[in-house]
Amino acid sequence: MSKNVKEISGEELKELVAAGETVVCDFWATWCGPCRMLAPVLDAVAAQYADRARFVKVDVDENGEIAQELGVMSIPDVIVFADGKVKANHLGFAPEATLRAFLDENI
Repeated sequence: MSKNVKEISGEELKELVAAGETVVCDFWATWCGPCRMLAPVLDAVAAQYADRARFVKVDVDENGEIAQELGVMSIPDVIVFADGKVKANHLGFAPEATLRAFLDENI
């Protein structure tokens, strides 16, 4: 399990977003190979950016309603929420440098 990325429910995500927090959420599933590849990369990046955003993950199989509401059609899908709304997303696996560049632009 990740040290820097907390697994939460769809309802918890809604609460964080509604509170206006900057949230980086990884939508994933246990059966998804690219999701499992992304997990340690996201964990490492989360440690570097912990002062700028809250890092969480939501299992789409257990929280299908929120995934559907947000239009998550493929996973992994990393979505940045800021000021109560979706700011940006990155679909698919990304190496650490790519993920850092995405976060630098969006948080």
